[in-house]
Amino acid sequence: MILRPKPSISRHATLSGACSAVSVGAVPIWLRRAIPGSQSLAGKDVEDVALAAGAAIGALDAMIRRQERWAGTWRQRLALSAAAATTRQAGRVEDESALRDAVLLTRPGDNVGPAGRMLLVWRRLARMPAERLLTESSIGAVLDDLGLAHNDEGVSDLINDLRQLVAGEGTVGMTTGAIVLAEHHGFGRALGAWLADALLAQRLGWTHAVPLLGTEAALGINPRPPRRASTVVSATSIEGGSDRTKSLLASQARAALRAIDLSAELERRADRLLAVAPKLRAKAADAVVDKLLSDDAIVASEKIAGMSDRGLRRLFDRLVELSAVRELSGRPTFRIYGL
Repeated sequence: MILRPKPSISRHATLSGACSAVSVGAVPIWLRRAIPGSQSLAGKDVEDVALAAGAAIGALDAMIRRQERWAGTWRQRLALSAAAATTRQAGRVEDESALRDAVLLTRPGDNVGPAGRMLLVWRRLARMPAERLLTESSIGAVLDDLGLAHNDEGVSDLINDLRQLVAGEGTVGMTTGAIVLAEHHGFGRALGAWLADALLAQRLGWTHAVPLLGTEAALGINPRPPRRASTVVSATSIEGGSDRTKSLLASQARAALRAIDLSAELERRADRLLAVAPKLRAKAADAVVDKLLSDDAIVASEKIAGMSDRGLRRLFDRLVELSAVRELSGRPTFRIYGL
């Protein structure tokens, strides 16, 4: 794993408590205006973009430290968005619904296809504890799912380079450098975004990573990586003021705000589900509620202990009637439900 002393969540208990009374979507208007779009970067200084990105990540950090019960669903919904974006970058046509079907409508162990494996890549990032993400076995599994050829030596070299990057760089250089390194080792930007999100989680002491850069359709990274890994530090220094650094910072800031906005939406839906939960009479209803609060979606045929197929379908019908969950597929059969 990539190692750096990380702040304890307990250090932020006061901040977390102070934020608990505020809506997670309460982002200041000035911050939304300060984050440039891809068309307005030219007139911005790198320091200004870095300040806005830092503020956006700070707002996201405060939300994460609330440790909401529905955070698992939130991360998995972001994983779905990241998978859809990286699937489009790979020249494929599957949208979020098709990706969801590829994973949820196959049996465990079945081949979910290349698009489905892309979703598994981002679900791994969102579900596995952050401290276990950057091991050789984890990165090797990600490369397998991405369909990228690799060997143990190549993965080991990548991890060693990442360690050097983390030891010598601040957050900006670390994030940019992760993408440069992934390209340098021939693994492409999808892995680079995945690594950058994992490194950010470790740097900030989050228990789980949040898919951020993967949701950005274009990261604006120079397509020609440095020839030597040792040049990554100089290539990613914020003092350089490069367009590449500005583009990446702006992408990260926009992704952070989208994640906060999604959290506000899911908070409202989760509150509705929790409000109606005491009215549910079905056996194992609590297990279904917990599943809905921890994952992107549940297929109507999900095997839940103590719940028959018919009982689960009736429970979902009741939850939809109470506006506590949504049917996400739009189909009369093979239905999928979630917040």
